[in-house]
Formats: sequence, structure tokens, C-alpha cells
Amino acid sequence: MLLIAAAAHAQQPNTLTAAQSAAGWKLLFDGTTTNGWRGYKSQSVPAAWHVADGTLAKDVGTDDIITTDKYANFDLQVDWKLAPKGNAGVFYRGTEEYDHIYWSAPEYQLLDDKGHADGKDRLTAAGSDYALYPSPKGYLHAPGAWNHTRILVNGNHVEHWLNGHRMVTYTLGSKDWEARVKKSKFADYPNYGKASTGYIGIQGDHDGALALRNIKIKVLP
Repeated sequence: MLLIAAAAHAQQPNTLTAAQSAAGWKLLFDGTTTNGWRGYKSQSVPAAWHVADGTLAKDVGTDDIITTDKYANFDLQVDWKLAPKGNAGVFYRGTEEYDHIYWSAPEYQLLDDKGHADGKDRLTAAGSDYALYPSPKGYLHAPGAWNHTRILVNGNHVEHWLNGHRMVTYTLGSKDWEARVKKSKFADYPNYGKASTGYIGIQGDHDGALALRNIKIKVLP
């Protein structure tokens, strides 16, 4: 009986408690529509993105999506799961000045570390700041299971969290960050990571299924 009671009082997906709302949290996905999202350089959501069983999902490779609003400083949290060998990402402070959002926006890597080749290098493994700052291993759940991501961006300070563990901390614009960018493929894009405000994006252009839920944000002063 106690277990049933606890389950009955568990927070439903894609909802906020009164305390969360009072603290300033806002849902970026309502669980039933794609409101608040659009395609990169498009006013409509790509057809492959859809709502299924309370998740924002895609089953095949498709165009990336971004929020309709821009964000500067924030605490972003999202639950996600990938199919085996899956590869995706969450972008932040992205702009639409280039052909692809990943040429302007830092990326929190979503990956099946064991099934995808990118998982062999911690620079491109789950939780990493893609191609710049590596993440530790051992905190990722298996494909098909839910993972919880937190991305904290406050001024130039950035943190990546995965399933309650801090994976990456870095400072945008620092000498260390600039040196890493110069050695990466992003060196060809002079405004990479330099926007002080921008869109949050979800990568869709890799094959495989991706599902997201409980996407919520708290704007920081």
C-alpha cells in the first residue's frame, strides 16, 4: 500500500510543482504539442519531430529544432533516452548566422557510449562539451533507459551534469577555452561560443530514435 501511495503522489512527467513554479521554473515542452519549438532557420517544426506518449521525439535523422525564445543565463534540465548506437546533442546560446547551429553553439553530447564510435573518446562521449571538454565515464544509463541532464550557464560559467553527477565545468572565453577551440573543427567559425544569448537546440540530424521529456528551464538573473 505504501508503494502504491508513493507512486500516486509521484510527479507526473512534463509538469511543474507549485514550488517549482514559484521558484521560476518554466516548461519548454508541455507533453502534448511542439509549441515553443521550431526548425533551425525555419518557422515550422520538421515533420519527423512529433509528440509520442508524452515525449518530444524523432525516429529518423532530420533537421535540428530550436526554442522560439532566446536564453542568456539559465539552469536547463531534461530527461532523454536514445536507441542503441544513438547520437544527439543539446545546444545552447545558438545563433542562426551559420548553416548549422553547431557552428555557433556549444553542445552537450547525448550518446550511447558503448554502441557509438564517438564513445571511444571522452571528448565526444555523453556529457562532454563536444570536442572541447571531456566527460568522466560511468554515469550513463543503458540505451532505452532515461537519463537526466542538467546544463547550467551563468555568464561565462558552464556546467554539464548527468544523472546527478557533474561531468564538465568550463569558462567560455577563457584562455584554456580559446586554446581548445583553436585546435578543434570550430576554429573555422569566428563566432563559435561567443553569443551571450541564444537559442537552445536539439540535434536531429543523426540516425536513430531520440525521446525527451521534462524539459524545463529557470532563467537566472
